[in-house]
Amino acid sequence: MGKAYLSLGSNLAPEDNLRSAFAALRERFGDIVASAVYRFPAVGFDGPDFLNAAAAIDSDLDPFALNDWLHALEDAHGRDRSGPRFGNRPLDIDIVLYDDRVLDGPGHLQLPRDDLKHAFVLMPLAEIAPDLVEPRSGRTLAALWAASPERDVRFAHVFDPDAGG
Repeated sequence: MGKAYLSLGSNLAPEDNLRSAFAALRERFGDIVASAVYRFPAVGFDGPDFLNAAAAIDSDLDPFALNDWLHALEDAHGRDRSGPRFGNRPLDIDIVLYDDRVLDGPGHLQLPRDDLKHAFVLMPLAEIAPDLVEPRSGRTLAALWAASPERDVRFAHVFDPDAGG
């Protein structure tokens, strides 16, 4: 069993896709901890805003098998990997942290994930696990968010996955 911290995002039918993703995570992994869902601008391309959130799960899968499972979930939501790396997507779920593992593996699996520097990943994760230590820097997620140049930006709260609205 390992503790995985995930980043979830969507900018195509985002509320429906994120609600469905949270439901699938609960069905597969049981109780999860979910952040609120926030609106962020697209990063790396011009496109509609994303809705982003974070989740913590207890996984019986190793990081590689979990990554494969998450890719299948993305595919089931219509994810098309044939286009540019940065683009619109119905669902994007990345493993950002898995226990205290540090690795660069196949399939773009990187732990901790470099995207942790972006507000759309860091802010929701710091909300659900402020005291979690990022293994490369040795700093907590709360400390990383406090040092973020985006910490004073107000990102719109859209909904709480656990509240249903």
